[in-house]
Amino acid sequence: MSNKWLFPVLILLFFCCSPKEEGPKHKEQSSRTYPDLKPNRYNVAFLIMDGVYNTEFTAPYDIFQHTQYRENIKAMNTFTVANTLNPITSFEGVRILPDYDYTQDSIPKIDILVVPSAEHHLDTDLQDSTMLSFVKRVDKNALFITSHCDGAFVLAQAGLLDDVLSTTFPSDIDTYKKMFPQLKVKDSVLFVHDGKYITSAGGAKSFEAALYLCEHLYGKEIAKSLAGGLVIDWDLQKISKVIPQ
Repeated sequence: MSNKWLFPVLILLFFCCSPKEEGPKHKEQSSRTYPDLKPNRYNVAFLIMDGVYNTEFTAPYDIFQHTQYRENIKAMNTFTVANTLNPITSFEGVRILPDYDYTQDSIPKIDILVVPSAEHHLDTDLQDSTMLSFVKRVDKNALFITSHCDGAFVLAQAGLLDDVLSTTFPSDIDTYKKMFPQLKVKDSVLFVHDGKYITSAGGAKSFEAALYLCEHLYGKEIAKSLAGGLVIDWDLQKISKVIPQ
């Protein structure tokens, strides 16, 4: 080969044989996994966002996730939904990877929606029309809508609690009443169950509200078994609550 052609041929071979790098977007798409949702179970979605409080999220998640280890019941599939697939950072600094992005993904049918409290549930989160619209859509077909602590502010802002009794975090009761004067609010109780809505005071008492729903669905013995697995002394009769008849 003539020397005048040698250099262009070498350049061509270099570009043809160089390995092509995968961009971050391609790698992210190929590595995404979805939760394993078993058939014939309740689908329980946890609405999370930056600033979510650990306990109001993890307490009901622990209770509901453990139903899969009990026999002869319709157990629960548990998963998270957010407005992103990027990691959510809780108020305490824990990073949580959402399972579904409700702004883009096709979301499985949600039987039970859990709205934990988050740092901005009394202000900027209540201006998030996309999030509020998602909550309203889920409400149309869900069997239960539950909130913990200031998660009740989200349900109230979405207009879901106008015709039922509800409660929220004890020190935010006055703010709750002022922001939503049309609501029928109960204080000095750990949770309220009215219709398909269960609102709780939150904090560590989020366990109680979650255990109550399990007792409502599965009976006393299953609820006591779930509580025992988490070393919780459970007796519904000793819990301050409101359950209108």
